[in-house]
Amino acid sequence: MHTIRKVSSSEALRMVEAAVHEANIIQKPLVVAVAGPEGELIAFLRMDGANAASGVIGQNKAYTSARDNKTTREMGQYMREKNSPPAFWGDERITGFGGGVPIVQQGKVIGGIGISGLSQEEDERIARAAIAAVYGDSV
Repeated sequence: MHTIRKVSSSEALRMVEAAVHEANIIQKPLVVAVAGPEGELIAFLRMDGANAASGVIGQNKAYTSARDNKTTREMGQYMREKNSPPAFWGDERITGFGGGVPIVQQGKVIGGIGISGLSQEEDERIARAAIAAVYGDSV
């Protein structure tokens, strides 16, 4: 039986560190969550000063991007175009707020990362930077 590769705990921690580094550069606190391909949390950090509500949102972004193999921004666009709000999906954790990005290696989703607390564009930029810091441009 072949085991599916997923984000390791050490890779998840390195992505958290990379996201915090990016936040420190712009001097704004954020939340970062990293999930495995099934959407379950591997690593999480809410920086001092980050909004408490961003904690749940960040975790849901990681969950959504891992499970649906799409950025949460893409999910949000789809929901708006199809008039299909998250409640219609039967999963209260699905979100369409930008900032969640699937982590893909060799065409397979190995996890997802969610950044929350900034603008959706900045959240997504930092999520991509954190992935690149660990996996390079091959993702």
